[in-house]
Amino acid sequence: MSNRTVLITGCSSGIGRATAYAFLDEEWQVYATARNPADIQKLGEAGCDIGTIDVTDPEDCERVVDRIIEEEGRIDSLVNNAGYGQHGPIEDIDDDLFAKQFKVNVFGPHRLVREVLPHMREREEGTIVNVSSVAGRLATPGMGPYSASKHAMEGYSDSLRLEVEPFGIDVSVVQPGPVKTGFRERVDDELGRLDRTEAYADLYEFQEDASLFGADSPIAVHPAEVAEAIVEASVTPDPEPRYVVGRVAQLLIYASYLPDRISDRVFEAIRKYTS
Repeated sequence: MSNRTVLITGCSSGIGRATAYAFLDEEWQVYATARNPADIQKLGEAGCDIGTIDVTDPEDCERVVDRIIEEEGRIDSLVNNAGYGQHGPIEDIDDDLFAKQFKVNVFGPHRLVREVLPHMREREEGTIVNVSSVAGRLATPGMGPYSASKHAMEGYSDSLRLEVEPFGIDVSVVQPGPVKTGFRERVDDELGRLDRTEAYADLYEFQEDASLFGADSPIAVHPAEVAEAIVEASVTPDPEPRYVVGRVAQLLIYASYLPDRISDRVFEAIRKYTS
Protein backbone atom coordinates (compact mmCIF):
# COMPACT_ATOMS: atom_id res chain seq x y z
CA MET A 1 0.00 0.00 0.00
CA SER A 2 1.33 3.42 -1.00
CA ASN A 3 1.61 6.02 1.75
CA ARG A 4 0.34 8.71 -0.62
CA THR A 5 -2.97 10.34 0.24
CA VAL A 6 -5.59 12.06 -1.90
CA LEU A 7 -8.62 14.12 -0.96
CA ILE A 8 -11.39 14.09 -3.59
CA THR A 9 -14.61 16.11 -3.50
CA GLY A 10 -17.84 15.32 -5.33
CA CYS A 11 -17.52 11.53 -5.15
CA SER A 12 -21.22 10.70 -5.11
CA SER A 13 -21.20 9.79 -8.80
CA GLY A 14 -19.57 10.33 -12.17
CA ILE A 15 -16.07 11.75 -12.31
CA GLY A 16 -15.53 11.87 -8.57
CA ARG A 17 -16.51 8.26 -8.02
CA ALA A 18 -14.42 7.05 -10.96
CA THR A 19 -11.46 9.04 -9.65
CA ALA A 20 -11.74 7.45 -6.22
CA TYR A 21 -11.62 3.98 -7.77
CA ALA A 22 -8.72 4.98 -10.00
CA PHE A 23 -6.62 6.12 -7.05
CA LEU A 24 -7.48 2.91 -5.19
CA ASP A 25 -6.09 1.00 -8.16
CA GLU A 26 -2.87 2.98 -7.69
CA GLU A 27 -2.89 1.94 -4.01
CA TRP A 28 -3.27 5.45 -2.64
CA GLN A 29 -5.04 6.20 0.62
CA VAL A 30 -8.26 7.73 -0.73
CA TYR A 31 -10.43 10.15 1.20
CA ALA A 32 -13.62 10.28 -0.85
CA THR A 33 -16.11 12.95 0.14
CA ALA A 34 -19.61 14.08 -0.78
CA ARG A 35 -22.50 15.96 0.79
CA ASN A 36 -24.56 12.82 1.35
CA PRO A 37 -22.76 9.89 3.02
CA ALA A 38 -25.29 7.42 1.61
CA ASP A 39 -24.04 8.21 -1.89
CA ILE A 40 -20.51 6.99 -1.17
CA GLN A 41 -21.09 3.89 0.95
CA LYS A 42 -19.90 1.62 -1.86
CA LEU A 43 -16.64 3.54 -2.03
CA GLY A 44 -16.19 2.86 1.65
CA GLU A 45 -16.76 -0.84 1.07
CA ALA A 46 -14.17 -0.72 -1.72
CA GLY A 47 -11.50 0.67 0.60
CA CYS A 48 -11.90 4.43 0.56
CA ASP A 49 -12.06 6.46 3.73
CA ILE A 50 -15.37 8.24 3.22
CA GLY A 51 -16.74 11.41 4.78
CA THR A 52 -19.12 14.28 4.28
CA ILE A 53 -18.14 17.75 3.17
CA ASP A 54 -19.96 20.91 2.22
CA VAL A 55 -17.49 22.91 0.16
CA THR A 56 -19.51 26.08 0.78
CA ASP A 57 -18.82 25.80 4.54
CA PRO A 58 -15.32 27.02 5.55
CA GLU A 59 -15.44 25.19 8.89
CA ASP A 60 -16.37 21.95 7.15
CA CYS A 61 -13.42 22.28 4.78
CA GLU A 62 -11.09 22.93 7.70
CA ARG A 63 -12.51 19.94 9.60
CA VAL A 64 -11.94 17.51 6.73
CA VAL A 65 -8.37 18.63 6.03
CA ASP A 66 -7.46 18.65 9.73
CA ARG A 67 -8.77 15.11 10.07
CA ILE A 68 -6.66 13.83 7.18
CA ILE A 69 -3.53 15.53 8.46
CA GLU A 70 -4.13 14.10 11.92
CA GLU A 71 -4.65 10.57 10.57
CA GLU A 72 -2.16 10.50 7.69
CA GLY A 73 0.20 13.40 8.31
CA ARG A 74 0.03 14.43 4.66
CA ILE A 75 -2.13 15.26 1.66
CA ASP A 76 -0.31 14.50 -1.57
CA SER A 77 -3.12 15.46 -3.92
CA LEU A 78 -6.25 17.58 -3.64
CA VAL A 79 -8.82 16.93 -6.37
CA ASN A 80 -11.40 19.71 -6.55
CA ASN A 81 -14.19 17.97 -8.43
CA ALA A 82 -17.41 19.01 -6.65
CA GLY A 83 -19.52 21.31 -8.79
CA TYR A 84 -22.67 21.70 -10.85
CA GLY A 85 -23.94 23.64 -13.85
CA GLN A 86 -26.28 26.62 -13.59
CA HIS A 87 -27.50 26.97 -17.14
CA GLY A 88 -29.99 29.45 -18.52
CA PRO A 89 -29.97 32.91 -20.13
CA ILE A 90 -28.02 35.37 -18.01
CA GLU A 91 -30.96 37.77 -17.77
CA ASP A 92 -32.97 35.06 -16.00
CA ILE A 93 -30.27 34.25 -13.41
CA ASP A 94 -30.85 36.25 -10.23
CA ASP A 95 -28.09 37.29 -7.84
CA ASP A 96 -28.64 34.38 -5.46
CA LEU A 97 -28.37 31.75 -8.19
CA PHE A 98 -25.28 33.39 -9.66
CA ALA A 99 -23.67 33.60 -6.23
CA LYS A 100 -24.50 29.96 -5.47
CA GLN A 101 -22.78 28.87 -8.69
CA PHE A 102 -19.59 30.61 -7.63
CA LYS A 103 -19.85 29.46 -4.00
CA VAL A 104 -19.69 25.84 -5.13
CA ASN A 105 -17.57 25.96 -8.29
CA VAL A 106 -15.03 28.63 -7.33
CA PHE A 107 -15.05 29.48 -3.62
CA GLY A 108 -15.36 25.81 -2.61
CA PRO A 109 -12.10 24.82 -4.31
CA HIS A 110 -10.47 28.00 -2.99
CA ARG A 111 -11.33 27.10 0.60
CA LEU A 112 -9.77 23.67 0.27
CA VAL A 113 -6.70 25.02 -1.52
CA ARG A 114 -6.08 27.41 1.36
CA GLU A 115 -6.44 24.57 3.86
CA VAL A 116 -4.02 22.16 2.17
CA LEU A 117 -1.34 24.59 1.01
CA PRO A 118 0.37 25.15 4.39
CA HIS A 119 0.85 21.38 4.74
CA MET A 120 2.08 20.97 1.18
CA ARG A 121 4.50 23.89 1.54
CA GLU A 122 5.87 22.41 4.72
CA ARG A 123 6.63 19.13 2.94
CA GLU A 124 7.63 20.93 -0.29
CA GLU A 125 5.51 18.67 -2.45
CA GLY A 126 1.93 18.10 -3.47
CA THR A 127 -0.48 18.44 -6.37
CA ILE A 128 -3.71 20.36 -6.74
CA VAL A 129 -6.01 19.20 -9.55
CA ASN A 130 -8.94 21.44 -10.42
CA VAL A 131 -11.61 19.80 -12.55
CA SER A 132 -12.74 22.44 -15.01
CA SER A 133 -14.46 22.03 -18.39
CA VAL A 134 -14.10 23.08 -21.99
CA ALA A 135 -16.75 25.64 -20.94
CA GLY A 136 -13.88 27.30 -19.12
CA ARG A 137 -12.32 28.10 -22.47
CA LEU A 138 -15.31 28.35 -24.82
CA ALA A 139 -18.42 30.19 -23.60
CA THR A 140 -21.72 29.37 -25.26
CA PRO A 141 -25.16 30.99 -25.06
CA GLY A 142 -27.37 29.64 -22.29
CA MET A 143 -24.45 28.62 -20.06
CA GLY A 144 -23.26 32.00 -18.77
CA PRO A 145 -23.00 31.36 -15.01
CA TYR A 146 -21.41 27.93 -15.45
CA SER A 147 -18.95 29.16 -18.07
CA ALA A 148 -18.11 32.17 -15.92
CA SER A 149 -17.32 29.93 -12.95
CA LYS A 150 -15.10 27.66 -15.04
CA HIS A 151 -13.35 30.62 -16.71
CA ALA A 152 -12.68 31.86 -13.18
CA MET A 153 -11.13 28.53 -12.19
CA GLU A 154 -8.91 28.57 -15.25
CA GLY A 155 -7.45 31.97 -14.34
CA TYR A 156 -7.32 31.04 -10.67
CA SER A 157 -5.36 27.87 -11.44
CA ASP A 158 -2.89 29.69 -13.68
CA SER A 159 -2.06 32.20 -10.96
CA LEU A 160 -1.89 29.52 -8.29
CA ARG A 161 0.41 27.34 -10.38
CA LEU A 162 2.94 30.16 -10.73
CA GLU A 163 2.69 31.13 -7.06
CA VAL A 164 3.32 27.68 -5.58
CA GLU A 165 5.79 26.28 -8.09
CA PRO A 166 8.78 27.51 -6.03
CA PHE A 167 7.55 25.36 -3.13
CA GLY A 168 7.51 22.11 -5.10
CA ILE A 169 3.72 22.13 -5.53
CA ASP A 170 2.06 21.44 -8.88
CA VAL A 171 -1.30 22.69 -10.14
CA SER A 172 -3.15 21.13 -13.06
CA VAL A 173 -6.51 21.74 -14.67
CA VAL A 174 -8.51 18.90 -16.21
CA GLN A 175 -10.82 19.95 -19.04
CA PRO A 176 -13.39 17.37 -20.09
CA GLY A 177 -16.07 17.88 -22.69
CA PRO A 178 -19.32 15.88 -22.53
CA VAL A 179 -19.06 13.04 -19.98
CA LYS A 180 -21.37 10.10 -19.35
CA THR A 181 -22.59 11.31 -15.96
CA GLY A 182 -25.73 12.67 -14.34
CA PHE A 183 -24.52 16.25 -14.80
CA ARG A 184 -27.37 17.09 -17.18
CA GLU A 185 -29.98 15.98 -14.63
CA ARG A 186 -28.82 18.70 -12.23
CA VAL A 187 -28.76 21.17 -15.12
CA ASP A 188 -32.38 20.34 -15.89
CA ASP A 189 -33.31 20.77 -12.23
CA GLU A 190 -31.73 24.22 -12.12
CA LEU A 191 -33.40 25.25 -15.38
CA GLY A 192 -36.75 24.26 -13.91
CA ARG A 193 -36.35 26.81 -11.11
CA LEU A 194 -35.99 29.83 -13.40
CA ASP A 195 -38.60 32.46 -14.16
CA ARG A 196 -38.33 32.33 -17.93
CA THR A 197 -38.17 35.29 -20.24
CA GLU A 198 -40.07 34.35 -23.38
CA ALA A 199 -37.53 36.07 -25.62
CA TYR A 200 -35.08 33.26 -24.82
CA ALA A 201 -37.46 30.40 -25.60
CA ASP A 202 -35.08 29.03 -28.22
CA LEU A 203 -32.22 28.85 -25.73
CA TYR A 204 -34.37 27.00 -23.22
CA GLU A 205 -35.50 24.60 -25.91
CA PHE A 206 -31.91 23.94 -26.93
CA GLN A 207 -30.82 23.37 -23.32
CA GLU A 208 -33.69 21.02 -22.59
CA ASP A 209 -33.04 19.03 -25.76
CA ALA A 210 -29.28 18.92 -25.37
CA SER A 211 -29.19 15.15 -25.85
CA LEU A 212 -25.88 15.51 -27.66
CA PHE A 213 -24.26 16.47 -24.37
CA GLY A 214 -26.06 14.06 -22.05
CA ALA A 215 -24.98 10.77 -20.52
CA ASP A 216 -26.21 8.79 -23.52
CA SER A 217 -24.49 10.96 -26.08
CA PRO A 218 -22.26 9.10 -28.56
CA ILE A 219 -19.65 11.85 -28.19
CA ALA A 220 -19.51 11.72 -24.38
CA VAL A 221 -16.50 10.08 -22.73
CA HIS A 222 -16.64 7.67 -19.81
CA PRO A 223 -15.84 9.17 -16.38
CA ALA A 224 -12.93 6.75 -16.13
CA GLU A 225 -11.15 8.66 -18.91
CA VAL A 226 -11.36 11.86 -16.89
CA ALA A 227 -10.22 9.98 -13.78
CA GLU A 228 -7.20 8.69 -15.69
CA ALA A 229 -6.14 12.26 -16.48
CA ILE A 230 -6.61 13.30 -12.85
CA VAL A 231 -4.46 10.43 -11.60
CA GLU A 232 -1.81 11.14 -14.23
CA ALA A 233 -1.61 14.75 -13.06
CA SER A 234 -1.18 13.55 -9.48
CA VAL A 235 1.48 10.89 -10.04
CA THR A 236 3.58 12.61 -12.72
CA PRO A 237 6.63 14.43 -11.30
CA ASP A 238 6.14 17.34 -13.71
CA PRO A 239 2.45 17.34 -14.73
CA GLU A 240 0.98 19.34 -17.58
CA PRO A 241 -0.79 22.59 -16.67
CA ARG A 242 -3.87 21.32 -18.55
CA TYR A 243 -5.26 17.94 -19.52
CA VAL A 244 -7.94 17.98 -22.22
CA VAL A 245 -10.06 14.82 -22.08
CA GLY A 246 -11.78 13.48 -25.18
CA ARG A 247 -11.63 14.19 -28.89
CA VAL A 248 -14.66 16.47 -28.80
CA ALA A 249 -13.14 18.45 -25.96
CA GLN A 250 -9.97 18.90 -27.98
CA LEU A 251 -11.93 20.12 -31.01
CA LEU A 252 -13.83 22.61 -28.84
CA ILE A 253 -10.57 23.87 -27.35
CA TYR A 254 -9.28 24.44 -30.88
CA ALA A 255 -12.50 26.32 -31.64
CA SER A 256 -11.80 28.65 -28.72
CA TYR A 257 -8.87 30.04 -30.71
CA LEU A 258 -11.14 31.27 -33.50
CA PRO A 259 -11.54 35.07 -33.75
CA ASP A 260 -14.50 36.19 -31.66
CA ARG A 261 -16.51 37.44 -34.62
CA ILE A 262 -16.22 34.09 -36.36
CA SER A 263 -17.24 32.07 -33.31
CA ASP A 264 -20.14 34.49 -32.75
CA ARG A 265 -21.39 33.79 -36.26
CA VAL A 266 -21.14 30.05 -35.62
CA PHE A 267 -23.28 30.27 -32.50
CA GLU A 268 -25.70 32.58 -34.27
CA ALA A 269 -26.14 29.99 -37.01
CA ILE A 270 -26.66 27.20 -34.47
CA ARG A 271 -29.27 29.27 -32.65
CA LYS A 272 -31.19 29.99 -35.86
CA TYR A 273 -31.01 26.37 -36.92
CA THR A 274 -32.39 25.06 -33.62
CA SER A 275 -35.09 27.69 -33.18
